[in-house]
Amino acid sequence: MADKKQLGLAVVGCGVVGRMRAELARDFPGIGWIGLSDVNEKVMNKLGEDIDADFITNDFRELIKRPEVDAVIIATSTWAHVEPTLAAVEQGHMLFIEKPLATDARESAQVLAAIEAAGVDAVVGYTQRFRRRFLVVKERIQTGQIGDFTAAVVRAFMNRMAPTGETRLTQDRRFLSPMVVSGTHSLDMAFWLMGDAGDPVSVYAKSTDKILKDDLGVKDATFGLFHMADGSMFSMNICWALPKVWPGAVYGLEIGIVGTEGVIDIEDTHRDVILASENPQGPAYQPDGLVIEAERPVDFLTSFPPGDTHRGELWGPMREETNNWFQRIYNKKDTPHATAAEGHRNLMLTMAMDLSAKTGKEIKLPISPDELMAGLEA
Repeated sequence: MADKKQLGLAVVGCGVVGRMRAELARDFPGIGWIGLSDVNEKVMNKLGEDIDADFITNDFRELIKRPEVDAVIIATSTWAHVEPTLAAVEQGHMLFIEKPLATDARESAQVLAAIEAAGVDAVVGYTQRFRRRFLVVKERIQTGQIGDFTAAVVRAFMNRMAPTGETRLTQDRRFLSPMVVSGTHSLDMAFWLMGDAGDPVSVYAKSTDKILKDDLGVKDATFGLFHMADGSMFSMNICWALPKVWPGAVYGLEIGIVGTEGVIDIEDTHRDVILASENPQGPAYQPDGLVIEAERPVDFLTSFPPGDTHRGELWGPMREETNNWFQRIYNKKDTPHATAAEGHRNLMLTMAMDLSAKTGKEIKLPISPDELMAGLEA
């Protein structure tokens, strides 16, 4: 069999996640060319040196238009995905986009429409789908082992490092809510596990802002209840305002799913491997330019969502997710990645929760992006 042509990869955004994925790309035999782009030249140049990148530029458009490029990873800040994504779609490139597609529902719809019109293969980064425990649960549900879905509940606890990191690079924090930025992961997990049963017709939610409002300008927590077309329901809540000394690196989840013939109960708070040390090394999540003052002598190990480092290499769900995407684009493998349509759905549902919390009213679903944003901007 003739040797396959190696692919050219553009990585737009060279921060924590962009670096992880670029380092994995360097080691994948089907990637033969890697280009990088970031507005932070220091971060970009360092990553370029570390992986021996073939091309670097602070102009993502220049990178995306390079003739060597076949696929693009969008790993910019949460609020800066739209322009590079549309530029990549225009060139017809395969895409891996960190969530969300946008922080404005209208822009998210625009991105999805462009992706579907161009017919490009685009996935969205929901890394936790690639953890073994959730893959096992998905398999058991889709093979009918708990019967038909009737109810689900998700609780997510996070310390303040996530909102601190998310808000440090922008002053427009209107839509950087705990649901849009972080709750979207647990919402995606629940709807992925529910499958076809996840057909919401309404949502009612409440938020609180006693802790982070003055310092960061964001909400502390959001609790919500979805009703489905078949009468089943899904309750979820997220609080990302726990103290910085909270031992979980980022996420602590509890998920319960009840079916007509069984139940699945998932304890994912990472309290099974605990480190207590008189020589703490600091938090796992430490983006360039972000200083976390708190020392944490106790840590819940394995609680950093991308995975853990051993001998300078990342091991865990982000490694699985990224390498599976390389298999997807190089060997055309079917993978459990979130699609662009699912990514847009997740944004719409998280923002609908925010709208309900703002208005104090139940929101009927589906809702149009224009109506959703008009309500949030009012």
